[in-house]
Amino acid sequence: MEFFVFNMTEDTKIGNWAHSGWEQDEKFMLRAMDLARMGMGNVAPNPMVGCVIVHDGRIIGEGYHRRYGEAHAEVNAVEAVHDRSLLRQSTVYVTLEPCSHFGKTPPCADLLIRLGVPRVVVGTVDPNEKVAGKGIARLREAGAEVLSGLLEKECAWMNRRFFTFHQKRRPYIILKWARTEDGFIDKARSEQNFGQPSWITNDLSRIAVHKMRSDEAAILVGTNTALKDNPSLTVRDWAGHHPLRLVLDRTGRLPDTLALFDGSTETIIFTEREFASQPNREYVRMPFDETLLDSLLAFLYERGIQSLLVEGGRKLLDSFIQRNLWDEARVYIGNTRFGEGIKAPELRWQHEREESLDDSLMRIYYKND
Repeated sequence: MEFFVFNMTEDTKIGNWAHSGWEQDEKFMLRAMDLARMGMGNVAPNPMVGCVIVHDGRIIGEGYHRRYGEAHAEVNAVEAVHDRSLLRQSTVYVTLEPCSHFGKTPPCADLLIRLGVPRVVVGTVDPNEKVAGKGIARLREAGAEVLSGLLEKECAWMNRRFFTFHQKRRPYIILKWARTEDGFIDKARSEQNFGQPSWITNDLSRIAVHKMRSDEAAILVGTNTALKDNPSLTVRDWAGHHPLRLVLDRTGRLPDTLALFDGSTETIIFTEREFASQPNREYVRMPFDETLLDSLLAFLYERGIQSLLVEGGRKLLDSFIQRNLWDEARVYIGNTRFGEGIKAPELRWQHEREESLDDSLMRIYYKND
């Protein structure tokens, strides 16, 4: 995936990192990235950020953004420094530009200025219009040396959900389905066989799917999948947050007995009709026409939903593929054959990664715009 490029002066963004200490700088930025990833699943809608503070070639403090609403990475790194006087001769490495505005916490740029940090190395600029270079500018105006662009693509990729949300004004979209060896996503089932999914992959694959769900903000299925499989769309085989459950139900024909309506976690039903919302069950009217996906994504953007996992059936998945509305796809291939049934979607794209899950496979596709 490619991200939009900010218009920045060359003294702000040092893309080739051509100076004598670049190998050491890269080493510490890689450590900051490792720290940042520890916030996965806990910091959204904020980005994952890691910070390392180095004095005379030695790390004296490090931290990461642990949970949304709590202290940012720079604050946690500073708190880990035993001798604060060393900060005036130290370099701060941070994966994302220090914030310059008041949100849940005070600006991190102001903290570094107040502490007299002379040098700051930034992985990538923050795409949020509230920051977008302002943190770097504020540090420079205070006299700090600021270098930006070290491992820039890697730092942006790590926060691709955050970048996509702010740059494309929609969630990062992941398509997911399982298919058999002979290319089927489901059997041709009658209503008598509704209520249980047609299992294609193994237990390890199911754990991987639940791990994936815990990393994303919302999960979407269509009416037919809700009826046929009666999915819970929760995280049961992994420790993590349940995603916001979303279901398309144009006429309101889904029965209250479905697992989606058990009230255990927040669920939104998109429909054309007017229904009264209930605890953990919200009805949202939506036009079911050619504008449906655009309206849905606009609604999720306004709600601050940064990532969407689409686990629907063939029809729903194809609607996203045909509109080219996806960023990543994960296809699970089971060691089983149906012989006939509903054909799986086709991505005319070369997969970039493949992982073995016992006797199943997971192929990951990334769409480069």
